[in-house]
Amino acid sequence: MSRYDRAMIMFLLRALIFLVSAAVGLIVADLVLPGFVIDWRSPLGFILAIVIFAVLQSVLAPWLARVAQRNAPALLGGIGIVSTFVALVVVVLIPGAGLTITTPWWTWLVAPVIVWLVTALATLFLPMLFLKKKVAERRG
Repeated sequence: MSRYDRAMIMFLLRALIFLVSAAVGLIVADLVLPGFVIDWRSPLGFILAIVIFAVLQSVLAPWLARVAQRNAPALLGGIGIVSTFVALVVVVLIPGAGLTITTPWWTWLVAPVIVWLVTALATLFLPMLFLKKKVAERRG
């Protein structure tokens, strides 16, 4: 296997882990928050919501970090939550995305925190699960 092949496999694994972690974050918010609703009747809509959310997160976080670093360095610590909020707003505005955020009003404040926290934890722990399986396969 060439170096390029290994790099491509790692890239795809990271993308898959990020997509799964985004799905876990959205599902947890759906389970915990009363106004956060995933339309389970439309699985394609939910998949669309996951993909759009994950892509927006990957693009918005570095861009917002650069903007904050230039204009408001004190905001750098909250960039992850801000980019999560913006990504959620965009996903909710897309008609077929299968995600709605309604009342109570505080759902709009709590949802980004929950989704960001769960996504961050899943991104941290999911690779450990994959690595554990790979190590066990190689040993056995």
